[in-house]
Amino acid sequence: MKRTLAIIFAVVSIIAMSCGNGQAKSKSALPTSRLLTDATGIDDKSFNAAAWRGILSFYGDTWEKPAQKGKLYDVVTAQTQDMYIPNLKQASDEKYDLIIVTGFTFADALTEVAPQYPNQKYLIVDVDWIGKPNVMEATFSEHEGSYLVGVAAALKAQADGIANPKFGFIGGVPSPVITKFEMGWVQGIKSVLPNAGFIDYYANDWGKPELAKAQAKNWYDSGVYAIFSAAGGTGNGTIAQAKEYRSQGKNVWAVGVDSDQYEDGVYAEGKSAVLTSMLKRVESATKYALDQVKNKTFKGSVVVFDTKADGVGFSDKNAELGADIVKKVNEVKDKIIKGEIKVIPTYAEAKAAGLVPNNLQATDNQ
Repeated sequence: MKRTLAIIFAVVSIIAMSCGNGQAKSKSALPTSRLLTDATGIDDKSFNAAAWRGILSFYGDTWEKPAQKGKLYDVVTAQTQDMYIPNLKQASDEKYDLIIVTGFTFADALTEVAPQYPNQKYLIVDVDWIGKPNVMEATFSEHEGSYLVGVAAALKAQADGIANPKFGFIGGVPSPVITKFEMGWVQGIKSVLPNAGFIDYYANDWGKPELAKAQAKNWYDSGVYAIFSAAGGTGNGTIAQAKEYRSQGKNVWAVGVDSDQYEDGVYAEGKSAVLTSMLKRVESATKYALDQVKNKTFKGSVVVFDTKADGVGFSDKNAELGADIVKKVNEVKDKIIKGEIKVIPTYAEAKAAGLVPNNLQATDNQ
């Protein structure tokens, strides 16, 4: 009897120790996550790529070696928008600790799905109107970062002695978010060159670089000096055309967006057609949300990543930008952080203040 009791006690002790170890492991384990993207996927070299980098960084992985992919995190790309809701529901049913969606095109789908899974945590980037207790909404001060690249492009045109320079903007799908990019770009340029000319175009698509390439060719041929694209994968067409023309000796530039797109513009050793890039650090948002889940401090709220929070900025990787211009742009950046320069994000306000042309295609409507 004593031997039997001893055995039982030993078994109970082992089970208790196992449970204790399991709880300790659970407390130290990283949360699981799934990134859901639109058709452009994480290879868009822009917005989705930045979101993915934040996830990789959180798990200690790299683009080349995503060791925990398929174990702790993964990504699913929707080829069409009618897959947004099914993809959200599938990820929610699989009980990931955090589900991440990129871009305002997911807003309607998430608004429908999130209340159906009240215990599921979600992050959406570029949206601030869902207002659900289980949805963290990350927004960026794109107008501030775009102002910086506008200043950089204008200073470069000035340094090149371009008379009456013209500038272009290519947007993806019209929205208040993309309007912020355009408003900042125009205001930044006009702060240096008040009489500069502007033209814009919206492709109504995130994944058709051929549209941007054709438009960029027409504009460069008509004398446009630099084009800033905020159009996801579509904007890669602008870079492709700028590469082609700069390799032929034409003095035109592309300006990258979201990620540093310098490498995408390389056409010769040490030469890139991407003068600078507006850095929208989407990776900061994905990593921030994952940290909040890990630390059990996650809550449904709007989190703004502005210049002061290092949420937006500009790339100084291209040596042809020049140290003097980089210095001046950084001085402008400091003034934005200090509140000495205010960048207007909406078209209506910017027009009313006389800071942008009246004939742009930007919209403040969702």
